[in-house]
Amino acid sequence: EDEQVVAEIMRRRFFPARITHKTWEGFHFAGHEIRITEATDCYGAVVWPSALVLCYFLETNSKQYNLVDKTVIEIGAGTGLVSIVASLLGALVTATDLPELLGNLQHNVLQNTKLKSKHQPCVKELSWGIDLERNFPRSSCHFDYIMAADVVYHHPFLDELLLTFDHLCKNDTVILWAMKFRLEKENQFVDRFQTLFDLEMISNFPSLNIALFKAMRKGMMKA
Repeated sequence: EDEQVVAEIMRRRFFPARITHKTWEGFHFAGHEIRITEATDCYGAVVWPSALVLCYFLETNSKQYNLVDKTVIEIGAGTGLVSIVASLLGALVTATDLPELLGNLQHNVLQNTKLKSKHQPCVKELSWGIDLERNFPRSSCHFDYIMAADVVYHHPFLDELLLTFDHLCKNDTVILWAMKFRLEKENQFVDRFQTLFDLEMISNFPSLNIALFKAMRKGMMKA
């Protein structure tokens, strides 16, 4: 079953029939053909399999997780695929990443959502753990969903990542987080994450070493 679903997910990706002056990959999600411009000089400018897993989940579970008119923030949006799919499914999306990635992110988001989405997504800088209250004040920022795909990998900002989850998450916020398990240090982040949040694995793909989690603040999942 795992391999069949993974094969279906990977079939959503396609490549240009001929070489063009820009490197891009194509994807079929939410009834649209999505073209993503990539770069190979940094991690954040490539579409990783965890993003495809999360997009597939959003599309195939759109009744249970109805995104129409819901507020969504994606942290570590990278090329923007998850944000684009959430937007095409009707959400009010804020796609965030580091300043050096915003140009490509904005290009992808605009190219794939203009005149196609109910709400035009917003692209905004978010450096994990930095100026969170100034840029995303708790009093006025409320997100129904926080989405993240492959944000836990070998980087020195895991403390800041956890702080960012904590700052953005209200009592009724749902976190949807796709994670590829790699090294023990990164895997230990899951244990630290669970000191603040209740965590439920909602999909698992052993052949990809990727799990999809749903999380909410401690005590809020059952409520």
